[in-house]
Amino acid sequence: MSRVMVGVIGGTGLGEALGALGGGELREVDTPYGRPSGPITLAEVAGVPVALLARHGEGHLKNPSTVPYRANIWALKSLGVTHVLASGAVGSLREEVAPRHLVIPDQVIDKTHRRPGTFFDDLAVHVEFANPFCSTLRNVLVKAGTGFPTRIHQGGTYVCMEGPQFSTRAESELHRSWGASLIGMTVMPEAKLAREAELCYALVALPTDYDCWKPHPASLDQARLIEEILGNVKAATQNALELVRRAVPLVAALDKPCSCQSALALAIWSDRSRLAPDVKERLRPILGRYLG
Repeated sequence: MSRVMVGVIGGTGLGEALGALGGGELREVDTPYGRPSGPITLAEVAGVPVALLARHGEGHLKNPSTVPYRANIWALKSLGVTHVLASGAVGSLREEVAPRHLVIPDQVIDKTHRRPGTFFDDLAVHVEFANPFCSTLRNVLVKAGTGFPTRIHQGGTYVCMEGPQFSTRAESELHRSWGASLIGMTVMPEAKLAREAELCYALVALPTDYDCWKPHPASLDQARLIEEILGNVKAATQNALELVRRAVPLVAALDKPCSCQSALALAIWSDRSRLAPDVKERLRPILGRYLG
């Protein structure tokens, strides 16, 4: 297959630690959807080209609803990224998914409602999304986790809420009743946009605490609780970084194309001959090979 380039998108904690994957060149990118969250660092991990992006920007100034998801994915695609390994902090909805574990989810329930969720505002494009995470990349992460010192859960449903407030107790109990394992705020529309851009995308979720369905120990006051959660973020971040380090060369060794990389082949329902020239030009980095 063509040359692999791995995009790494970091969430809470990991964004500040991305530099641990190696120094590199800072690249500012303009997109039709504005600037991405921040400059993208081009570097190498085990000889494999990578593009590193902090989802919430420098200083973590962008909340989950204001992250420029379209610009982020477009920028990575324009730089040649073919596969995306993302991470993000989550709350656990299951007793067995403990803080500091890692989870490689396989399903999503999207409850967001304030975020532009498609590149295709000017035509009808319907990508298949029954399996929202790339199975090839998920298998790579599982393989990279062989013998890993921290427990890695394979599979689980991630509920993506709008935020930025956390769940009410009733909402948390509802999400548990749905059979979900994780609650977070950032995987949508990121995963949808990656599919539209024909990028393979998988997530390493970092449980930092049990969501509010589980009462906190009475011995923990608010200050100590926050301290404990931040400690969990730091530990889970280091675990995620190590898993990403192990996964990157395995991604580069993939020798077969993935269906994610032709997601648009049967998804364009509009009459392409009727698309306005400016729309064709704007979308060419994504749609170019389907426009003739």
